[in-house]
Amino acid sequence: MRHIIGSIVLVAALAVGTSFIENEFYLRTLFMICVYFLCAAGMNVLLGFAGQKSLGQAGLFAAGAYAVALLTTRYEVGPWLSLLLACFVSAFFGILIAVPSLRVKGPSLAMVTLAFGIVIEKVVTEGSEVFGGAMGIYAIQPLNIGGTPFTMVQWVWFGLLLCLVAHLLLRNLLRGRFGRAFLSLQADEIAAGAVGVAVYRYKVLAFVIAAVTCGLAGALVAQQNQYINSDFINFHLSIFILLLVLFGGSGSLYGPLLGSVTLVIIGTLVARWSWIEHFVNGALLLFALYAMPKGLAGVFGSLFQKLGLVRDPGGDAAAQSRIGPKLPTRPMPRGGAGSLLTADKLNKSFGGVVPARDVSVNLTEGHIHALIGPNGAGKSTFINMLTGIIRPDQGKVTFLGDEITHQSVHGICDHGIARTFQNLRLFKDLSVRENVLLGQHSRMQNGFVSSLLGLPKAWREEAKALQKVNDILAFTGLSQYAGSPAGSLAYGLQRRVELARALASEPFLLLLDEPAAGLNPQETAELGQLLVRIRNEGITILLIEHHMDLVMTISDHVIVLDYGQKIAEGTPGKIQADPRVMEAYLGTTTEAA
Repeated sequence: MRHIIGSIVLVAALAVGTSFIENEFYLRTLFMICVYFLCAAGMNVLLGFAGQKSLGQAGLFAAGAYAVALLTTRYEVGPWLSLLLACFVSAFFGILIAVPSLRVKGPSLAMVTLAFGIVIEKVVTEGSEVFGGAMGIYAIQPLNIGGTPFTMVQWVWFGLLLCLVAHLLLRNLLRGRFGRAFLSLQADEIAAGAVGVAVYRYKVLAFVIAAVTCGLAGALVAQQNQYINSDFINFHLSIFILLLVLFGGSGSLYGPLLGSVTLVIIGTLVARWSWIEHFVNGALLLFALYAMPKGLAGVFGSLFQKLGLVRDPGGDAAAQSRIGPKLPTRPMPRGGAGSLLTADKLNKSFGGVVPARDVSVNLTEGHIHALIGPNGAGKSTFINMLTGIIRPDQGKVTFLGDEITHQSVHGICDHGIARTFQNLRLFKDLSVRENVLLGQHSRMQNGFVSSLLGLPKAWREEAKALQKVNDILAFTGLSQYAGSPAGSLAYGLQRRVELARALASEPFLLLLDEPAAGLNPQETAELGQLLVRIRNEGITILLIEHHMDLVMTISDHVIVLDYGQKIAEGTPGKIQADPRVMEAYLGTTTEAA
């Protein structure tokens, strides 16, 4: 609430100060700061949070600008309605760009978006009959009040109002469930899906947000100038919007503001020397990438942290958590012990390599099941098939009576299956608490609208999730590390953080892929005790592990794979005496074993 009040007071003070400015040039500079802030705010969601690189923002700017131009001149739609419709047109083009992002990423994605920007530029340049070509479109209706067009001061006031609204709405969205989901996409898409984030859906959402804010900015420029042509739409605009985010601070809520104010003022100062403007922008981009990787916001953030002005959110709640609380769990959809998951004749081949041949497994509720076998036996492939990361060629998987063989990774997580990975897949730049909060993603009920508007439901869900996370951190002995970056912890603690994140999804079945890998004997023993406590909370466990002493100590049921085939299963004592298991591990013949 203090931030909202402070933001409103700041914008009101700027609006009052603007009313005393009579110089048209200064007013237009302030207006352009507002325009570029809108562009940067959306681009920050796309690049700074979701990690999707786009060089096609000029095309989205053009979509908004030409939409409002055509609506007001050719179809005689009112300027206010045209401004609103331009946002929807831009959102459509945002979805259009996002479609290729479902298949490509990194430099390839940047090239796809660049191609989109170039195509839009060529269309508006060559399409003389519709877009006016190089001559452009004149007589665009400006915004007005009672039929009187906005003065330049009123344009600045309106720009400030839009910037305030955009900042507060995006702050609501990014400081909670959706912001964490976007950050998980940037860090690791496979891990994001495994904790319940709908990866492709959130990618599209990030593109749409960037498209709407950029299209809104383009529409404002067209209406304020009452004129638009292809000179406004070029590759340099896309680069400048990218620079706004990188120089201001990618991934920071205040980066777009710092970037737009700083770079628009610098651009104004060097505008008289047009030949040097692009050189300055290029130099600033290189400077931001190499000298200030976190931008101006990162510089100021480090300074504030040294001065003790930055407080760890949720730290007090974590300190008050009980020692060793119960895990948050959800009620089983049906009562009574019985079969939880059934895998029926799963097959998978990669060319000539066949890591799964007719593997059938039945997991019983409330047990610790161990999946063992020599290296290359197909254990991780089996778990990847259960969680949707790999699709089986044949066979089916049934969980709680529902077939989940072809469901998405995040859909399987929603059903109640959580996992850890053989190679750690933490979101290392996020804190321990934020990592575990991401595990709660699929359990939270606040949608996009309630999060965007900051409705009470969204804050209640955040508070409830935070309390559950604090309980999980206490259960796993991680409370004291809650505010630390996950990547800064010792390896054994990082393993435990990944386990805590999986528990946060409140699973019925927990799949652990070599959780004791890299742990010393004491840490391994502590892990075994923790897994037994988790089992006692009613969570079924399937454990892949090479530490046979751990497996034989805590397991209720052991399954053995060798060369992609199940060769034995039963109690730990039965498996230890099975000659086929000895042959697989020791390399002897069955008779000798």
